[in-house]
Amino acid sequence: MSRARSTYDVDPGRGWILFAGTMLSLVGCLNAIYGIAAIANSSFFVGQMRYVFGDLNTWGWVLTVIGFAQIAISFGIFMTAEWARWAGIIVAALNMIVQFVAISSHPLISVLAFFVDVIVIWGLLTYGGKDRYSLAG
Repeated sequence: MSRARSTYDVDPGRGWILFAGTMLSLVGCLNAIYGIAAIANSSFFVGQMRYVFGDLNTWGWVLTVIGFAQIAISFGIFMTAEWARWAGIIVAALNMIVQFVAISSHPLISVLAFFVDVIVIWGLLTYGGKDRYSLAG
């Protein structure tokens, strides 16, 4: 009895692209939610903190804008658009800077988002090129 040869090809790049798009959209949702909470002066954030630039309201607007940009760009990553790859890398790098500067308002979430952005950038740089196969198959 002979076994049929499997036609399933394993492409490690697909997993990393899906991971990068998913994490970018997840961090974008969190940034949008926390940004809106910061704009509304929610009691969730650490009180009486001093910022080098602006205040909690300013960083709330920055987080909200970056969050919605991350969500929009993640859809382009899922469609394997080349512009989305580079936009995802740029917005993840910007989010790393924002999370580092605004770490005093929500420390644990900032550190986690920072490291997720590092992995997203690595995944998009390594496997996100136009020479990769499309996610649709």
